[in-house]
Amino acid sequence: MPLTFWKGFLETYVCERRKSSLLNLKAKFSLQSLFLLSLVSTCMQAVTDKNTGWKGVRPGTLWTDTSGEMIQAHGGGVLYFNHTYYWYGENKAGPTYQPDDRYPSRVDYIGINCYSSQDLIHWHSHGVVLGHSADTASDLHPSRVVERPKVVYHEDSRTFVMWMHIDSSKYDEARIGIAVSAVPHGGFQYKGSFRPHGSESRDMTVFLDDDGQAFLLYSSENNMVLHVARLNSSFTGVEPSYGRILINQQREAPTVFKNAGLYFILSSGCTGWWPNAAEVHVSESIFGPWHSIGNPVKSSNVADRRTTFGSQGTFVLPLDPWQGRFLFMADRWNESHLGHSRYVWLPLQVTLPPESHGLLENSGSSEKMKWISVALKWSSEWFPVQESHAVVHDEL
Repeated sequence: MPLTFWKGFLETYVCERRKSSLLNLKAKFSLQSLFLLSLVSTCMQAVTDKNTGWKGVRPGTLWTDTSGEMIQAHGGGVLYFNHTYYWYGENKAGPTYQPDDRYPSRVDYIGINCYSSQDLIHWHSHGVVLGHSADTASDLHPSRVVERPKVVYHEDSRTFVMWMHIDSSKYDEARIGIAVSAVPHGGFQYKGSFRPHGSESRDMTVFLDDDGQAFLLYSSENNMVLHVARLNSSFTGVEPSYGRILINQQREAPTVFKNAGLYFILSSGCTGWWPNAAEVHVSESIFGPWHSIGNPVKSSNVADRRTTFGSQGTFVLPLDPWQGRFLFMADRWNESHLGHSRYVWLPLQVTLPPESHGLLENSGSSEKMKWISVALKWSSEWFPVQESHAVVHDEL
């Protein structure tokens, strides 16, 4: 909707949102209504501070690149290489096809975009780095679904490997696609798709561990189970064995990060394009067992907690993992106009128990996990690079 509509709407409610009575009202609303109220909160902030000359990351507002064009990098991830951040994501700038009994909302596949930045705020566009194909049999044909690209760097071959969700417009194929490039800003050469271990693979991510091993995590078995598999030595396939985790928990949009030797998964429930409550699981091994430590959102606003600030996670980027500081990347999906979906990037803080106080001594794993805190809080403007001590890969 036009900004004038939101401004008039928000001026009516700007004071009411801060009243405790509004919280009671929100508790009666459906999930969709809660999401809309969370969206109103962010739009209110954008209208109020439109001309303040902000320079930090502002979640949920319109983001443009250094040439003034709207950033198209949905469902993406960030690679830090040679002191530069590379952001890869879906270009959804085309028309949105509305859902019917057979198809969910979707756009034609245009390509995977890449942007680069020194500060996670000012983004230079490298354009489409994995484009579409005119071949109707290709996974990259416009009629197909290509989602959630994640790129890892393979040091031995000095190759950048992109993994992504490949599907039909009906979402009934559930495959993994792979592409490679000699440079981080592409172009990427598509290598094909497959079902890992013969299993469905929908929402997915790739995690590079600190020992150089990489892992694929993906929603499978009708989204009822997450699978985790170690990538092969070239990062272009998976090892024969895999693990089944978060069984019967119906989680999707997995994001994985590590702190102090512990693995964390922050994921969402399965409610289509509508947001829902996030949940964090923690484990001493990426193959489990995994223990839930609950909803990471810390807010007095029930809408924020039930909708993860109106967004769905896509990636967690380490900023200063030694101090437990991370960047949570999420999308605020606009089902009626997917290309206008906004980005919600927020600081994520991991706090571990004080072992010197004896809290963990002689305790089992499940007892240890109770003392771990993962906090996701709203910040209307923040500067992530000031908190960053990222690991730098070697030069090409």
